[in-house]
Amino acid sequence: MAKVVLITGGSSGIGKSVGEFLTNKKYTVYGTSRFSENHTNSKFPMIKLDVTNTESISECVSELISKTGQIDVLINNAGVGITGPLEEIPMEEMKRNFETNLFGPINMINAVLPHMRAQKSGQILNITSIAGYMGLPFRGVYSASKGALELITESYRMELKAFNISMSNIAPGDFATNIAAGRYHAPVLEDSPYKLAYGTTLKTMDSHVDSGENPLILAEVIHRIIISKNPKIHYKVGAFLQKFSVVLKRILPDLWYEKLLSSFYNI
Repeated sequence: MAKVVLITGGSSGIGKSVGEFLTNKKYTVYGTSRFSENHTNSKFPMIKLDVTNTESISECVSELISKTGQIDVLINNAGVGITGPLEEIPMEEMKRNFETNLFGPINMINAVLPHMRAQKSGQILNITSIAGYMGLPFRGVYSASKGALELITESYRMELKAFNISMSNIAPGDFATNIAAGRYHAPVLEDSPYKLAYGTTLKTMDSHVDSGENPLILAEVIHRIIISKNPKIHYKVGAFLQKFSVVLKRILPDLWYEKLLSSFYNI
């Protein structure tokens, strides 16, 4: 019987690419979207889901189980970007970001765990970000939310070991998707002391996404993880320099690394 895969945020970008790739590999794939009725042309069925709403999460998982009777792989892909000086981002926007990028995945995990325990197997893959390994200028909230999910995964893995349920993080670098269009951007204020540095950084970030890797690369990695007998905890996928930046953080003195990042972002 084909494995049943549930992908949050499966209507576009990375989620859509992964869903189509796994569908072609003969998995039974379901994606999710807050507006599932708008994606009737998708190559795999969609279930309505708002990851910030626990009732919506419960209804989504119940619908999947009623349709398939099982859930073998959960891919927590839904996420949103956020940019801005930490001093100027409204607190409600910071909380909203964590609701989607951290608490949403946690609630999704907790909703599928009883079903995976009952079937004595399961796999959960959390899409984080290389940005979660470092505090980036004007992306501090995003870095923090993705970094928190990386650490939460480490804790879950040990707690779930006895139930034959595995969990891994996949941290992408920049991929050519529409994530920039969905970001919350704190406005570049004319009287802001961060006007020049923040404006420059925004242009740098958008250029990185526009020239990013093909999401198909990430889909292939995820497939290899699913079929792996002993998946690792952390995977980093992206351009060499982005992956190498994580290594540099481990080996360079903190102040050297901070200077390197500042220079990269021209601030």
